[in-house]
Amino acid sequence: MNWEHWKARAGRLKAQAGQKIGHAAGRAGKIRLPGGLQTAAETLAVAFGMFSAVPAPQPAWNEKNMRYALCAFPLVGAAVALAFGAWGWAAAALDLPVLLRAAGFCLLPVWITGGIHLDGYADTCDALASYASQEERLAILKDPHCGAFAVIRLCSWFVADLALCAALPLTSRAVGCMQLGFVLERAISGWAVAALPLAKHTGLAHTFSTAADRQRVKLILTGVILAASMLLVGIGGVSGWAMLAAALAALGRYAAVSRRDFGGITGDLAGWFLQRCELWMLGALVAAQLMEARWL
Repeated sequence: MNWEHWKARAGRLKAQAGQKIGHAAGRAGKIRLPGGLQTAAETLAVAFGMFSAVPAPQPAWNEKNMRYALCAFPLVGAAVALAFGAWGWAAAALDLPVLLRAAGFCLLPVWITGGIHLDGYADTCDALASYASQEERLAILKDPHCGAFAVIRLCSWFVADLALCAALPLTSRAVGCMQLGFVLERAISGWAVAALPLAKHTGLAHTFSTAADRQRVKLILTGVILAASMLLVGIGGVSGWAMLAAALAALGRYAAVSRRDFGGITGDLAGWFLQRCELWMLGALVAAQLMEARWL
């Protein structure tokens, strides 16, 4: 397995997203910790270095620190959730205008992740819009150019997300539900990479899937999914159930489309799922909140 190739790939993606790793982070990567703490720290660094724009050390990828890297993926969602909640608190404290508040909610997840999942969303939209064969669709996913359908779908995604963020009630309950959603969607995404068939024997999803202890990863992430789901339903009630249903519907659509149109999942399809799941859960949350407000 070519670890160095994918380490370089991670660096290129982060450069495209505008990330700059500071000298302090580089020095932190050289600190040696005792025993399994070093492996755990490297596993976190792999997850944050690949799936976020948060400055993090960049250890060499190996069998040890990649084994449970998918289990650390929900922690990236936790970082997004913290920023989302902090912005909600600041927006309420400063009584910001609705559009400014919504812009922060919309853009913070993109800034923290560096847009890596939107890149996969755009590539997948181009491939699906081609109505070509599986082989041609997979080739489109590899094409670094952004097609017209990718631009159209990205613009549509941002308009929908901005509108839903503007309609999101600025309450601790509603914001808290969305914070849990960021963790839940990444736990589901990591579980899917370990559990669902792959489209090819190369690529980012293949690298993370084959490097993982798949049975334990699925078991751990199933536990995270159940815990996040129970918290979501416990905090949100009807809104929590609506978000959970939306997440499961997005997963079902992900599994069906990947199998039918691509022969399995890829890294780009994982990004496509994550962005759709985020939007669907936000839509379900807003719809449930609006219905509750009208009925009560």
